[in-house]
Amino acid sequence: MFENSQESRTNLSELGEFGLIDHLTKDIKIKLPSTIKGVGDDAAVMNYEGKETLVSTDFLIEGVHFDLAYMPLKHLGYKAVIVNLSDIYAMNGTATQVIISIAVSNRFPVEALEEFYAGVQLAAKIYNVDVVGGDTTSSTSGFIISVTALGIAEKEKIAYRSGGKPNDLLVVTGDLGAAYMGLQVLEREKEVFKANPNAQPDLDQYTYLIERQLKPEARKDISEMLRQLDIQPTSMIDISDGLSSEIIHLCKSSKTGMNLFEEKIPLDPAVISVCEEFDIDSTTIALSGGEDYELLFTIPQSDFDKIKGNPNMSIIGHMTEESEGIHLITRANQKLPIIARGWNSLKEED
Repeated sequence: MFENSQESRTNLSELGEFGLIDHLTKDIKIKLPSTIKGVGDDAAVMNYEGKETLVSTDFLIEGVHFDLAYMPLKHLGYKAVIVNLSDIYAMNGTATQVIISIAVSNRFPVEALEEFYAGVQLAAKIYNVDVVGGDTTSSTSGFIISVTALGIAEKEKIAYRSGGKPNDLLVVTGDLGAAYMGLQVLEREKEVFKANPNAQPDLDQYTYLIERQLKPEARKDISEMLRQLDIQPTSMIDISDGLSSEIIHLCKSSKTGMNLFEEKIPLDPAVISVCEEFDIDSTTIALSGGEDYELLFTIPQSDFDKIKGNPNMSIIGHMTEESEGIHLITRANQKLPIIARGWNSLKEED
């Protein structure tokens, strides 16, 4: 498969997804003056004739990121676009174009791919972006999707992961955990169907959770909202891999610590109810679930009054000195270290 095959090998699981990225990119040097930000954030940043360009890309792999047993192809096309646009919004930017590439096997008829692209076009219409290209090829291992999103931003408005400072407030949009619990419901119903194909699932009470999983939305509205409030985030990231992982990314990039308050984490009542049904701790789900595609950002304490009481955002903690570490302050006032337990596509199966 590669040269020097007799040398000892390191399993991907030893590094994990983010460790692998760090390992493979540690020697990459920025050479061109037009490259402002390369590897290490939600999107690359480039400057062409004074205009900041944002670029982000993602893979979605059948059997890893989605299951066609319960993921309709139109929803899949929509979601494929949304998860990439979210990275542009996480830079406090405006998404403008997407490039879609797919690899499929001959088990997919033309009509199936038409369904997929109907979802792509719907997302492009709603979020006002252009689909400007892509590629298609064959696959022997299921449906593979690659999406690249492009956007623009004013230089002084870009929010990197690295700008947070001690005492900055930690803010999150929306609510957390619903997408993961929607996935748990779908996986449970899949097993019921496998055992009894005649069983008809009753999913009415899980509508919100399932929609958050199958048809997520990116927070395009937040950038404009922050401009209207005259707030410039000091750091920002989207929540794709779980709150704990994203907090650690912000702290690592900003060289800070963090205190996150359990009682402040926003949870929809449907999440709390289904967590009780599944006998799962709702805080654990909020920390580790992922796929919420909400935005997590920090602001100076001087902006507290501007954001206080805003129904779209919750203040859930604050940054500290790096030496203090990253902690969850529980409802019982215990101080527990936060460990990244979110999504890791390269972890070994149990």
